Amino acid sequence: MSADIEQADAPHQTFDTLLVIDFGSQYTHLITRRLRELNIYSEMLPCTMKAKDLPFRPKGIILSGGPASVYDADAPHADPDLFEMGVPLLGICLGLQQIAWRISPDNVVSGDKREYGKATIIAQHHNTPVDRLFEGVEGNVWMSHGDKLSALPAGFCTIASTENSPYAGIAHESDPIFGIQFHPEVSHTPHGKRLLRNFALDICGAKPNWTMSEFIGREITRIRDLVGDKSHVLGAVSGGVDSTVAAKLMKEAIGDRFHAVLVDHGLMRLNECAEVKKTLGEHLGIDLTVVDASAKFMAGLSGITDPERKRKFIGNTFIDVFEETVIEIEKTVENTANAGKIEYFLQGTLYPDVIESISYKGGPSVTIKTHHNVGGLPQRMIDGAGLKLIEPLRELFKDEVRELGRQLGISEELVMRHPFPGPGIGIRILGDITLERVTIARQADHIFISMIREAGLYNQISQAFAAVDTSKVGDKRVEGYIIILRAVVTTDFMTAEAFKFDMDFLMQVSTKICNEVNGVSCCVYSTTSKPPATIELQ
Repeated sequence: MSADIEQADAPHQTFDTLLVIDFGSQYTHLITRRLRELNIYSEMLPCTMKAKDLPFRPKGIILSGGPASVYDADAPHADPDLFEMGVPLLGICLGLQQIAWRISPDNVVSGDKREYGKATIIAQHHNTPVDRLFEGVEGNVWMSHGDKLSALPAGFCTIASTENSPYAGIAHESDPIFGIQFHPEVSHTPHGKRLLRNFALDICGAKPNWTMSEFIGREITRIRDLVGDKSHVLGAVSGGVDSTVAAKLMKEAIGDRFHAVLVDHGLMRLNECAEVKKTLGEHLGIDLTVVDASAKFMAGLSGITDPERKRKFIGNTFIDVFEETVIEIEKTVENTANAGKIEYFLQGTLYPDVIESISYKGGPSVTIKTHHNVGGLPQRMIDGAGLKLIEPLRELFKDEVRELGRQLGISEELVMRHPFPGPGIGIRILGDITLERVTIARQADHIFISMIREAGLYNQISQAFAAVDTSKVGDKRVEGYIIILRAVVTTDFMTAEAFKFDMDFLMQVSTKICNEVNGVSCCVYSTTSKPPATIELQ
């Protein structure tokens, strides 16, 4: 059997879909998110995509911004056939310049000065359908551009301007083609979501029916049709929200023919394996097998300090252990009342994982580090077990997964649980991994998270943890490791800002960790955003 990713009956076949074409802007994913927040299904594809290869007909198309200059020799350009599809089109920043440049290259020039930050938009009304885009939209917007339009493209009219951008908004006089110089998708454009709503609902006519309650019924039906009456599904779980929601959804769809496996690699959080066993096995009724392989992982990780090598070793060893477990589970399955064959592997891939793996000639969305949720199964497992990949959460953002979890009856505490990386504490130790350092990381992390919960801050933070810097500081009286505390706020985990704790709170956390965790002499708080840093620091 093949390992093709099963995407039959994808959402774009059921829901009205807006297509977002990515030209490399750091904000592109936000366009998709804002549309989803409006209950309009949206997908993002790279700018190298050809209209003839589209598996669906979108209700509308949005061209994103990007770092390139449209007039450069190697600049990416939208497929001309996209403009001939007969659906509404909106260009944002570089997308606006794509529209103007296509009509005449002289329409776009390098600006006298760059324009970054706030600007005040003034809508110009024509008492024609072109006014629909800016209905209810005025005031501050967020600019981020160097190039600009030097002239109004033939056949277009101006529908908005700012002090520095006379063509901040343009519209074709007869066709539903619009362009704007600013970014409506960012929070710094207060009425930006209204503009996207105007485009999606009023201009494209998309139905706002993308909800998790609708998704559940469709996805359960899809899974049942795909898996059939006899096949079994195997899945790895970690206790995090993604794998738990995916497991619960699979349980709802096929019952006891879903088998979950938790591989304890010795790098879990404090008491985590016991908590996962109780939550999934006892509370959610999922058939769960826990495999303690901590000794094997710890022995193999000895001496490995490079974070990418850690990830690869943990990932490869995980598969080794998983393969051995599959054989044992298959023997059990053959002797159950629902006897059948394990044919599918459940994976909790989310849409941001997919987005970060999309690229054209190495960009714009370059893969920065190994993602364990993208890429499927290794060839040896495909050949040996003959498993096909099934990814029910592949089209969802994190907030959508949380809402899906609520719809499935999963507790709010688990639904709001912060993410935890597949390699676990292994990438939260900056240097060689030892049992002592794992213990320190667990204890420090437990104190930090517990104090965050006690302060009522947990749900205000997207992800928080304590990492161990294996450099030692102090004197002979107290010499120990440095604990790096990190807490970030984000909506999509593609970008993130440090959470602004009260200084007194951080000092209390630092004091408690240094007093109670043996081997620690210093605590610091990471304030760097993503980018340039990553959320997990390495």
